[in-house]
Amino acid sequence: MSYRERRKWPRLPLAIPVFVRSQDEKGKEFLEFATALNISAGGVLVAVRRSLPPSARILLEIPSAPLAATAKLPKASRSIRAKCVRVIHAEGYHLVGLKFSKPLVDSTENNQEVSVLRRKVSSARVKRFSLSPAIV
Repeated sequence: MSYRERRKWPRLPLAIPVFVRSQDEKGKEFLEFATALNISAGGVLVAVRRSLPPSARILLEIPSAPLAATAKLPKASRSIRAKCVRVIHAEGYHLVGLKFSKPLVDSTENNQEVSVLRRKVSSARVKRFSLSPAIV
């Protein structure tokens, strides 16, 4: 039986420090330092110490240097709302799959980017060139 990929966006295998803000089973708010292990426009896999219940509401906060907060840089998300969709319990930590409330990119942008990427790959196959000096 073959596995069919259901994700809309590719995952990037990046280890990014994040803060996970949510509520425990008793309704008490907590903030935990965690690590995002991979991320896509639609979600993230986070390693946390605290067990989260499935369907928990999460606020993922990405720390940034003070310069990024004050400089006139392009808009970037630093706080992202998400929902817990999967939890894998391991020894000493939990791998939590989070789905973002809103994708980080518009799905139409994603389709355009994929289309452009396909065109670039196709044209790269046709236009082969070398950076070495031409022998005449």
